[in-house]
Amino acid sequence: MYFHELSSDQPELIYEDDKVSVETIPLEHRIYVNGYLFKEKKEDRKLLIKEVEKYDIDVSYYNSIKKGKDILLEDGTRIPNRQLTAPPPLPKSYAFCSDTVYKPDITEQLKGATALYHESTFQEDNRDLCEPTKHSTAKQAAMIAKEAEAEQLILGHYSSRYKSLEGFKTEAQTVFENSHLSEDGKVFEI
Repeated sequence: MYFHELSSDQPELIYEDDKVSVETIPLEHRIYVNGYLFKEKKEDRKLLIKEVEKYDIDVSYYNSIKKGKDILLEDGTRIPNRQLTAPPPLPKSYAFCSDTVYKPDITEQLKGATALYHESTFQEDNRDLCEPTKHSTAKQAAMIAKEAEAEQLILGHYSSRYKSLEGFKTEAQTVFENSHLSEDGKVFEI
């Protein structure tokens, strides 16, 4: 196993294979910290095997069909790809932003995230503590989610000064309705 210390204040691609990529999200805290953006790669189109078999298309063409190619039959008939395939599922992405002051310049990198986890240490009643501690409020996390056009926001990293977590959710939902509370062991579908 190899460990690489990061120091860039710009997003970096730190991992990539044929299924997923991982980028850093430079955040702002009292110490150097990054969040991470995990993005699935777009899959090939889905072969509609019954449609393909209707035309007696040789299996050697299947990969090119899944890549979006039309098929030209021996008699000159062109079969459009949309007739032979279905679109793949949309790729999903997950952004993880912990320990950061409100940092709206990250929203462009997060555009369209399927799920965004964003720290929400404070509620608006303690907003004055955000800058000195380099943390965010639930409302600020919701503003990031809204600007990034995320599908859902998962709040976390709550200050222990609050007796109930419901206030975090209520506050975030005033800006971004699809906001949820993270809790130990809770599972989110994306």
